[in-house]
Amino acid sequence: MKITLVGMGGGTVDSVTTQGAEALHEATLIIGAKRLLENLPDFCTQNRIAMYKIGEILSVLETTKEQNITLVYSGDTGFYSGASALCRVLDERHIGYTVIPGVSSVQLLSAAIHEPWQNWNLVSAHGCACDPVAACSMGKPTFFLTGGEVTPAVICAKLTEAGLGDVQAVVGENLGTPQQKISKNAVRKISESAFAPLCVLLVESCEVPVRRVPGLPNEVFIRGKTPMTKQEVRAAALAKLAVKPTDILWDIGAGTGSVSIEMALAAPLGYVYAVECDAAACSLIKQNRDKFHVHNLTLVEGKAPEKLTGLPAPNAVFIGGSKGNLPEIIDAVLTANPSARLCVSAIALETLQTALSSFSTHGMTAQITQIAISRSSSVGNLHLMKANNPVFLIVRE
Repeated sequence: MKITLVGMGGGTVDSVTTQGAEALHEATLIIGAKRLLENLPDFCTQNRIAMYKIGEILSVLETTKEQNITLVYSGDTGFYSGASALCRVLDERHIGYTVIPGVSSVQLLSAAIHEPWQNWNLVSAHGCACDPVAACSMGKPTFFLTGGEVTPAVICAKLTEAGLGDVQAVVGENLGTPQQKISKNAVRKISESAFAPLCVLLVESCEVPVRRVPGLPNEVFIRGKTPMTKQEVRAAALAKLAVKPTDILWDIGAGTGSVSIEMALAAPLGYVYAVECDAAACSLIKQNRDKFHVHNLTLVEGKAPEKLTGLPAPNAVFIGGSKGNLPEIIDAVLTANPSARLCVSAIALETLQTALSSFSTHGMTAQITQIAISRSSSVGNLHLMKANNPVFLIVRE
């Protein structure tokens, strides 16, 4: 049996490669989505089955007597295509097949607007969880493959809520077909418009906070009277936590949210949960979140460990305040993820001792770093160094 997977580009034979057209011409059975089968030319066999679910396709492959079978997919077989899942299953069963790629929607839009696509950030919002604001915070144009309920209007509505309504964007409808249409407008306008079911979205590069190494100046945060983890300690804590771009992060006892903000900037494709029980501090966290446009930051108002229940399991956790519940908080963190990277900040020796005891209870070895910061201060014509309280960072090894 000869099995061939063909990418059909825009879904018409005109957008199929010569090699793909040959496979369609030679096929004695063609399987694919109904829309694609309806657009096949007359030279193709009429023996066609409209289906796309892998289980159904495997059942046909196992029972059919046809010896030359072609499966068709829209776009390119290597760009968010159902072909990839079928390939994995066929490989597992040691069934041979050939893949003939097609022209992707990325290429079609690029050609239509006369812009190269090699620097675009490529994101699928078609059947995938997607954070449009985080995706557009990468400092370059962002291409969204849309579909179902996640339309260009839905994505642009979220961007508008995040203050990006004036950014320009392009919608490409029915790409590669005679009905192709290209529309360019502000994100705010697109959020109020309707488009064809088959469409994609390109959002131009946005003005977003610079993604930089941790340790933003203290002065850039809205502070009030709430205690704040200072710049040097913040930078050290994030280094100890080894924050990655896709991490799920908890900041417990978040205060002004300075650590939460730094976490959110360091993990633009992840999520940060700032847990804080003080009303004034919660207000500051919201203000700082809006100031830095970090919409991957969620405020959890209330006391830990109670408010930790139900949160997504963290990859890394910073504990800056515990209200006397440090052992219980560490218990909750390790219950959520026994492998979580953990950093506790302490000023009082009693807090240090409690952290060490809790680590020991869980069979963890602690690494302790003391940070003693002195800053210069002018006194008349002289400059003197004024010391801050030493801070201990307790990290699991």
